[in-house]
Amino acid sequence: MSQSNSSDRPFRKLTKAIISVLVIAAVVILAWLISPFIIIGQPANFSDIDEHFRYGTIGGESTDGIPYWLWQALPAVFEDELPADQPSKESWSTFGFIQEPDHELPIGFAKSKRSIFADILGIDVITQNCATCHVSTLRETSDSKPSIISTMPGAVVNLQAYIRFLITAAADERFTASHIMPYIAEMDAGLNPLEKLVYKYFVIPQTRDSLLRERHDLAVMDLQSEYGPGRVDTFNTYKTRRFGFQAEDLSPSEVNGIADFPSIWNQAPRQNLYLHWDGNNGNADERNRTAALALVAPSNLNFDSLERIREWLNVVPPPTYPYAIDASLASKGEPIFEANCARCHNLFDHPGEDTVIPIDEIKTDRGRLDSYTRDLASNQYLIFSGITYRGEDKRFRNYRKTNGYVSAPLDGIWLRAPYLHNGSVPNMRALLEEPAKRPVEFYRGYDVYDQDNVGFVSTVAEENDNAFFKFNTALPGNGNGGHNYGTDLSTDDKEALIEYLKTL
Repeated sequence: MSQSNSSDRPFRKLTKAIISVLVIAAVVILAWLISPFIIIGQPANFSDIDEHFRYGTIGGESTDGIPYWLWQALPAVFEDELPADQPSKESWSTFGFIQEPDHELPIGFAKSKRSIFADILGIDVITQNCATCHVSTLRETSDSKPSIISTMPGAVVNLQAYIRFLITAAADERFTASHIMPYIAEMDAGLNPLEKLVYKYFVIPQTRDSLLRERHDLAVMDLQSEYGPGRVDTFNTYKTRRFGFQAEDLSPSEVNGIADFPSIWNQAPRQNLYLHWDGNNGNADERNRTAALALVAPSNLNFDSLERIREWLNVVPPPTYPYAIDASLASKGEPIFEANCARCHNLFDHPGEDTVIPIDEIKTDRGRLDSYTRDLASNQYLIFSGITYRGEDKRFRNYRKTNGYVSAPLDGIWLRAPYLHNGSVPNMRALLEEPAKRPVEFYRGYDVYDQDNVGFVSTVAEENDNAFFKFNTALPGNGNGGHNYGTDLSTDDKEALIEYLKTL
């Protein structure tokens, strides 16, 4: 008996060794399969605040993000759905998003992890942040290298076209794993077998369902004038996406609430001023959260990130006019400004004043004003109910319905063209003309600066096969009337005033 046990011993040792090797191999294979899913560290944070503004997260990873490799593949998969008037680039720059050479994503996008199991395992997703709408480029001439400027209005980004591309793709019969996975494979994504299964049976079908829900919620776009670059309808999409309003139930007068992206520099002195184009809120923190909610559901906001950005925006200055200024002419323009403009626009010296100018006085297009309704205001008071940050109740408390548009401070006004709340006047010189003499049509989305007229060049239809957006002031929400202030000045006074405005 002992002789038999002795003869079996080498076999048992070999068996144990084989089993050990197999177990180790299984563990290694399992670790390799799940390693891409392990959530490590904080989502998309950067130490440099400007870089964080451009590429950091403001939340939304858990529900609002699009899986990374799917997002990267979509321009190639649905190349035929990209804007017809743009070069076929199979990239997101088609929509005006700015790509810096040392970053994998365009400005305005963050890469983070979405949890798929117990906050331990997740997949890479792409979310958007504040820079989507508040970074743009500036060129002195068509041959100049563009300067990228944070916190200015996103004048070259066509956000509506990007959204329409996503929701149109979702309704396409080609939005299937069998059709999309070969494109992802061609991108050298390096997905392991488990990742491929997750993408095939979970990621792609779930993303399509999510985008189809967005398609339904954004049906209001089919009733509106086309936005073009640099513009958005904030509050009608709130009604349908956040509160369940139905597009067909919106009144015709409120449908076209399209407005320009604003600048967001120098926020500290604005703390006691009425904000948004219609002055419907005097609390900057609430205004910031409102803007974030265009991209992120309330419960998914990253308040730490928003706080960092808020503190920076409080102190970041407006860009200085980078071209030559006739100092003598500008000095003549200062008293003209004081006599004709300062009463409404020199607001930093008069904090706390209600600066909403009644619509019957300012007479600009009322589409944006009418889009913000009392029903919406009452719903907004409920949106952050029960959500706190550092012990502070974050629910809205300051929204109101107004009867006009706010007169805003003019710091950095040279870089905020086109003008009026809906961007319907291409430059400052045109704004100082009577409405009947302002351009009926002009082009938006060109980043070459018009130093003579103070604005962006608006007469160029195309550059290097890149067609710019023809803005038609006759369409609903696009009216360029009103704001008749300064239109009766002499030609010499207008020249001096324009030169002075460059210095603000």
